[in-house]
Amino acid sequence: MSREEFQDYWLNKHAPFYMSFAEKFGTKKYIQSHTISSPMNDILQQSRNMQPAYDGVAEVWFESEEALVAAMSTEKGQQISQQLLDDESNFIDHTKSSAFIVNEHQL
Repeated sequence: MSREEFQDYWLNKHAPFYMSFAEKFGTKKYIQSHTISSPMNDILQQSRNMQPAYDGVAEVWFESEEALVAAMSTEKGQQISQQLLDDESNFIDHTKSSAFIVNEHQL
């Protein structure tokens, strides 16, 4: 799938699908950052010997890690997680992706 097809599906199909569950999941904020075609991306990648850019980055905000775990631990949360995973298989190659929990430090 091209970057454009990925970003279109992600924004116009997956995002509304996710948002239909967001409140039940305790989501505080959902951000999609779509990679753009820019010579600057190529220059950064080449000058720093970096891996190719992802097509985008998602930020899903929760009150805390514990709140996320609690939401995902319920039967309904597990069903939602599976539905989201099933939809993600339509546009994400998880073997070439990454996911991680972070603490934000605003400076």
